This record gives sequence, structure tokens and C-alpha cells, in this order.
Amino acid sequence: MQRRLFVFALAVFSLVATSCGKIRGQRDNSSSALRPTIVFITDFGTANDAVALCKAVVLQIAPDARIMDITHQVTPFQIEEGARDLVSVSAYYPAGTVFLAVIDPGVGTSRKAVIVKTKKGQYFVLPDNGLITPVLDRDGLEAAHEITNQTWMLTPAVSSTFHGRDIFSPAAAHLAAGWDYTIAGPVVPQLVQLSVRKATIEEKGITGDIIGLDDPFGSLISNIQADDFRALGYEVGSKVSFQLNGKTLVLPFGKTFMDVPVGDSLLYQDSRGRIAIAVNQGNYSKKFSIEPPAAIFVPRKGAALRH
Repeated sequence: MQRRLFVFALAVFSLVATSCGKIRGQRDNSSSALRPTIVFITDFGTANDAVALCKAVVLQIAPDARIMDITHQVTPFQIEEGARDLVSVSAYYPAGTVFLAVIDPGVGTSRKAVIVKTKKGQYFVLPDNGLITPVLDRDGLEAAHEITNQTWMLTPAVSSTFHGRDIFSPAAAHLAAGWDYTIAGPVVPQLVQLSVRKATIEEKGITGDIIGLDDPFGSLISNIQADDFRALGYEVGSKVSFQLNGKTLVLPFGKTFMDVPVGDSLLYQDSRGRIAIAVNQGNYSKKFSIEPPAAIFVPRKGAALRH
């Protein structure tokens, strides 16, 4: 009898210990514990209710979804800028993530609203205007479907100017809720391709563009890749003579901002492997009244500048 009581007590203790282990943070790998993630980017800004309306639509359909923001401050209508942010951030999210991307100057026209699945297993809900191009260049395309099925939209009326609320947000929410994207509409065999500006490498040096600002710091971001820049003969500590919008400048190439005194300027490699121009603890764009687009030319080390 005593042995039976001991065995029973041991079983109860084991059950309680297992339960406590889960309570204290053991990961539950059941599918019910996994919350779908929607990652959101727009050029809507934050001075109006547009972003909040889109999120409200998502949560009506998929109340368990987590909505993460990339930014809503993409320069209005700048598809290439939005594409850079989208390809940069999507690299850090896992398969199954839903990206809701609305930079859509062609809203209300014949441009398609699409769901794109990459070979990485991520989903992108966005206008077919090239916004997805850099992602597909990196990850590859599994399939794309146009959103034509009205059950994926807010009905009965769809605004001609706010597809972010009425088409893209509900479609992203339905994906997060587990709907099959292949029933959203017909296959899109060919997506619009974005013509991304690339730096030109020549015998005399590299010709590129200032393609954006690292706000709020005002650093100028170029499309010159750091590896190509170093191939010209430059290394950290080099003094670099280059031309910015035809004006000759001489700046040090630094590893980080504090390589120069506060208030001084430098060239550096940004976190995405591009050459950029900054002021240590200042705003280069405001200080020198220069914004993109702008032309930049960097000669090979020791070579003459253009005249």
C-alpha cells in the first residue's frame, strides 16, 4: 500500500513539474501558439489616419496577427526607395512572413494588385509596379497571383484612391489567417520590373548616384558598392578626391563617424555595404543644401578628376 502511494505521489510530482516547466517559458511548438506576422511599409506618412485604418482592417480579419512596421515615411511615390527598404528588411524575417507594401502612385489605374510568393516562402502583397524587383532578384519567384477575388477585398465598394485599405490590407490579413493565395485571382506570368539605378565602373573610376538620405541624420547614400570603391585603391584613412554634382570635394574615408572631429565630414561604408557621406554629429544634407538625386564620381586612387 505504501509503495502504491509513493508511485502515485511521484507521478503527480512529475506532472506538476512538467506543467511548471511550460509555465516558466518552455517553448510551445504547437501551431496554435504561432502568431502570423505582417510587416508593413508605406509612403502614407503619419500625419493622417491612413496607417491606422489599414491596421484596423487587418485586425478585423486576423485579430491574432502581429503587425510590424518598417516605415511609413518612404518619400511619396518613390518606388525605388521603398524597394530598397523592403529588400533590406525582408532578409531578416523567416518564411511565412507576410509583407504589406503600399507605395502606389498608380492607384486606381490598370496596374495590378498582386500577391507574390518567393522561393524563400515569404508573401508580398503590393502593387505590380516594380516594388518587388530587388526581393525577387535575391530570393527568386515561386508564383504571383492578381487579387481579383472580391472575398479578399473590403466590399461592396472599393475606393479608387485607397487600395491600401480596401485591397492590400484585407488580402494581407487573409493570408495571415491562413487563406490559400492561389484563390485570390489568376496567375500573373510576368511582373513589372523596376529599373534600379546602378553605378557604372570604368577605367577612370566609378560614376554613381546619390539615391537616398539616411534620415534623420541627413547622410547621403550612394549606389556605389563599398567593394567596388575599395577596388579603386582606397582604404580606411585614405583621403579621397571626388566630385559631387560636379563640385570637387576631398574627404577622408573612415570606418565610423568618430574617425573625424565633431562637425567634420567623411566618406564611410554604411550598414548595407554602400558608400555614403556624413557629418559627424551633424546633418550633411542640411548643412550643404544637397538632396537626392545627385551625381557622384570617384576616380581611381591617384587618377585625375573629370574636367
